[in-house]
Amino acid sequence: MLCKLIGAPVQEGAGRMGCDMGPSALRTAGLGPALQELDHVVIDLGNIQPAKPREMTHPNEAVKQLPEIVAWIEALQEVAYRESLDGMPIFMGGDHAMAAGTIPGLAKRAAQRGRPFFVLWLDAHSDFHTLETTQSGNLHGTPVAYFIGRSGFEGHFPVLDAPVAPSNVCMLGIRSIDSAERIALRADGVTVHDMRTIDEHGVGALLSKFLARVQAENGLLHVSLDVDFLDPEIAPAVGTTVPGGASFREAHLIMEMLHDSGLVTSLDLAELNPFLDVRGRTATLLVDLVASLMGRSIMDRPTRSYGK
Repeated sequence: MLCKLIGAPVQEGAGRMGCDMGPSALRTAGLGPALQELDHVVIDLGNIQPAKPREMTHPNEAVKQLPEIVAWIEALQEVAYRESLDGMPIFMGGDHAMAAGTIPGLAKRAAQRGRPFFVLWLDAHSDFHTLETTQSGNLHGTPVAYFIGRSGFEGHFPVLDAPVAPSNVCMLGIRSIDSAERIALRADGVTVHDMRTIDEHGVGALLSKFLARVQAENGLLHVSLDVDFLDPEIAPAVGTTVPGGASFREAHLIMEMLHDSGLVTSLDLAELNPFLDVRGRTATLLVDLVASLMGRSIMDRPTRSYGK
């Protein structure tokens, strides 16, 4: 497979600096060579640059860095659409505001192909605030609400060419969410599997059900992985640590199952803050997880046919 590495050094959406170093850390940890060892063709397209920020304000005075985030979203949407024409784009972040650019661009490509578009959201947070509801003002907490087409972004974020159907979004690992987000998620029909659900049913059963639907509908699947999906004991390099996240084996199982499904067409790696890492521990883990997604295994397994 052709894998396209694309750096998205966004840090304006987070509450602390450092995510702009994420792409460099992933390169240093050997993401490209790890994929080449699995016989993939790897092209590193370097880091993209944001569009030129325009003067912009919002009635919600809590909103931070709005012109800068909109500039990143515009640039990322264009790159995601263009580079998804062929191969598998792997976006190396950067805080999770990047998904407000990558996912709409990918969804536009899927719509043009006449294929339904699905998102697996691996995160401790639902990121389901709008510009009107955010209290922190950190815009890495808004991308999902934006790309499914919720109101509250008009006149600021770009108009969506192809909003993602809320029912096509599956969230795994959620464990930090406020009441406004909870109400909105239920109203819009997003599938949310929090850590209690994972504890009760197991991540394999939950993921299998979602993958079976993607397969049955001939969908294209994007995976958006936030470092804080993982337990901070194994992945400390994130500014929004929440205890009780996915374990090492749960994370690898997800990636192995995704590989077996053959459904993943694009990937986000978000919120890696090397300034908070311990000797590259988190960056190395992310590289290992991507390798599992792209075919590294202890024993070879046949590709599963979901929904049959």
